Amino acid sequence: MALPDLDFLRRLAAAAAEQTLPRFRQNGAVETKGAGLFDPVTEADKAAETAIRDLIMQAYPDHGILGEEHGSHGTDREYLWVIDPIDGTRAFISGLPVWGTLIGLYHNGRAVMGLMDQPFIGETFVAGHGESRYFGRSAGQEALKVRACETLADATLFTTSPKIFSDAHVGRYERVEQSVRLARYGCDCYAYALLASGHADIVVESDLKPYDIAALIPIIENAGGVITTWDGGRPEGGGDIVACGSRRVHEEALALLKN
Repeated sequence: MALPDLDFLRRLAAAAAEQTLPRFRQNGAVETKGAGLFDPVTEADKAAETAIRDLIMQAYPDHGILGEEHGSHGTDREYLWVIDPIDGTRAFISGLPVWGTLIGLYHNGRAVMGLMDQPFIGETFVAGHGESRYFGRSAGQEALKVRACETLADATLFTTSPKIFSDAHVGRYERVEQSVRLARYGCDCYAYALLASGHADIVVESDLKPYDIAALIPIIENAGGVITTWDGGRPEGGGDIVACGSRRVHEEALALLKN
């Protein structure tokens, strides 16, 4: 079976945006999924994932789906869609436009297509068929390409927050942050899009789920970047993730992130 075209992923994003945008900055109800830990979910999360799932099941009924809000089916199938309808729900409920809709496609466990859509700003980052492309309201479309940065000392780093790291991980992360030129916080999936478009050099995160990262893998790789676990493995399963625009920066970061 041939892979979907990029326009199909954009149609999925448009369906999700019909559910998220009317609810953004509306101070709607917020539930928490965690017992003790604040893990927010909104009606926008749930409705957007339903909209995405419905279109996928209509077009590709034999494909499996793994989603953050509505569970999974067919995870052992050749093609598996991996969905996070709102990555950055904390940003969403705070009115910050750095959340995004993430839609990834695995083929035999490997990420082959991905989309990150920020509908409030009007930016879409999509990858598949060996390319990564950017679609913006004013710029039209253009190819994504990481920027040249050959040393960690010259790099701009993003992470969601230093507080996300466990006691066992924070020291390793801090070794990287102390080695870069500039560190910025709080961008969730948008940080990876900035890396793929040449505005950042490294993203370091910990304890990610597959739906947090699936869509971003091909966007970064097709733009010329590198994304792995902290021990250099494939990132499709989530966990501790480092993404870099250059292999040299990636090698420096891995050396610091190892135990």
